[in-house]
Amino acid sequence: MKKFKIKKGDNVQVIAGDDKGKTGVVLQVLTKKDAVIVAGCKIAKKAIKPTEENKSGGFANKEMPIDISNVKKVEE
Repeated sequence: MKKFKIKKGDNVQVIAGDDKGKTGVVLQVLTKKDAVIVAGCKIAKKAIKPTEENKSGGFANKEMPIDISNVKKVEE
C-alpha cells in the first residue's frame, strides 16, 4: 500500500493546473490513482437523469480528483 504525507482533512494548496493558488480541505485520498479530492477545486458539471426522487434531473457540481503531485500541504 502506498504512503502519502497528505491525509483526509489536511489543508492543501493547488500548485499546478486551472485551480492554481486555491486552498481547500482534502475530502478523499485515492491511493490507486495517486490523486486527492479537494473541496472547492476542479469542479465539473455532471448531468443527472430524472428519477423517482428527483423528478426534474438537471446538473450537479462535483469535485474531481487532482493528482497528488499538484498539491502541497499548508500549515496553519
